[in-house]
Amino acid sequence: MNQATQFPAGDNPVKNMTDLVAEIARALVDDQDSVSVEAIEDGECTAIRLRVAASDVGKVIGKQGRTARSMRTILSAASMKLKHRFSLDIVEEDHPPAP
Repeated sequence: MNQATQFPAGDNPVKNMTDLVAEIARALVDDQDSVSVEAIEDGECTAIRLRVAASDVGKVIGKQGRTARSMRTILSAASMKLKHRFSLDIVEEDHPPAP
């Protein structure tokens, strides 16, 4: 039985995924205030850009990229269920973005 997933009004799957990535990243890093997540939507695909402090990039990527791969696996599993593709980009942040 294949049915499209229905979301209640106001329930935004893109926001849910960005919140999930942010929470996972905050649990991994030392400087939690430097974690920021940005979603760039492009039709059926959303790129999630994760920014962390330069000193925390290794913690988010993990040994041989295992942590980053695990986060991408979670996004991939959600993508299949939501019928919306997500990708994860990890960006090193030297200083906070300008407003």
